[in-house]
Amino acid sequence: MKNRFTLALIWILLLNSWAIAQSIEVQLQAVIDTIFITNPSSVGILVHVESPENGISWSGASGYPYKDAKTKLEPDQPALIASSTKPYVSATILRLQELGKLTIEDPIRKWLTEETRTLFESDGYDLNLIRIKHLLSHTSGIEGYLNNEFLGWVTRNPNFRWTRNGLLQQAVKMGDPLGKPEDVFRYADVNYLLCTEIIEGVTNKPFYEAMRELLRYNEFGFTDTWFPTLEAKGENTKTLIHQYWGEMGWDSYNIDISWDLFGGGGIASTTKETAQFFYKLFTGKIIEDQNTFNQIFTQINTKEGGGEGYLLGLLEGSVRGYKSYGHRGLWGTDVLYLPEIKTSIAVFISERDNRELRHEITDRIIEILNK
Repeated sequence: MKNRFTLALIWILLLNSWAIAQSIEVQLQAVIDTIFITNPSSVGILVHVESPENGISWSGASGYPYKDAKTKLEPDQPALIASSTKPYVSATILRLQELGKLTIEDPIRKWLTEETRTLFESDGYDLNLIRIKHLLSHTSGIEGYLNNEFLGWVTRNPNFRWTRNGLLQQAVKMGDPLGKPEDVFRYADVNYLLCTEIIEGVTNKPFYEAMRELLRYNEFGFTDTWFPTLEAKGENTKTLIHQYWGEMGWDSYNIDISWDLFGGGGIASTTKETAQFFYKLFTGKIIEDQNTFNQIFTQINTKEGGGEGYLLGLLEGSVRGYKSYGHRGLWGTDVLYLPEIKTSIAVFISERDNRELRHEITDRIIEILNK
């Protein structure tokens, strides 16, 4: 009798847990459905919540994969994550440090190609003073290329195929050094293009192949994460959604991805794999040595100030009183990890002009998880 009672109690607890989980999933879907209905110009919304300690690994979608589509957006459709790529690059550098291949204190001159050294030194940069950590934190003093003039050129020449070297040359053309390392904070994709060149210099492999290996994609089953045009899409990976920037008249399908491909952005992924990457990164599954991983939280204060909360490829912030670490992307993507509740959240908004919906969605999700 006692055993029957115990078994019945276990079943009741399991059923209750299942009912609660179902209820949370229904609530999460209701949130994105409601927000989409009130903001239909967002075209599509994709969300994943990864919270194993709470028994939640849920993906949801609302809207459409492109404007005027007749079929609904599917939760496992991938999108370009743009600058949400930067934490992947930072993690790759730290993995190389964990393996004893480099340190973030290395001067970048040690690892760059002769062509790149000549290019930047001819513009007055002292590459022995600039350390890898300065690239990761945008405190290198290097002038970037991604400004209104550049974006206007891309708009007028959407099919132009950029190379990384071409973009590095563009950065040098844009202006002189902003100062010495740690003089100023200036967010600039050029820093991360130099990081991917460093990855290649250390590994003797294309950076995207090295990242796939070092970040353990195969081990974790990340088959829907890749650099389009540099790597083949997974055999079972669904079609990329269209992403829009209404203000600029952009449709991601009509712009050659190369303008944002070589480490400053470039990864395409699903919300599930993006959130799971962050969860595994912050729970020691990718960088196993804690001392090495903790360097990702380095903040470099500059003489001129600015950049508060920007670490090594991560933005530190808070949501509903919880500390968060993550990174946004130009196309309307956002991924966060909240260590206090051991939860990752990825949100993709198809229309960049509605990107502020990311904050509302994340806020509502955390409210549900706290009930």
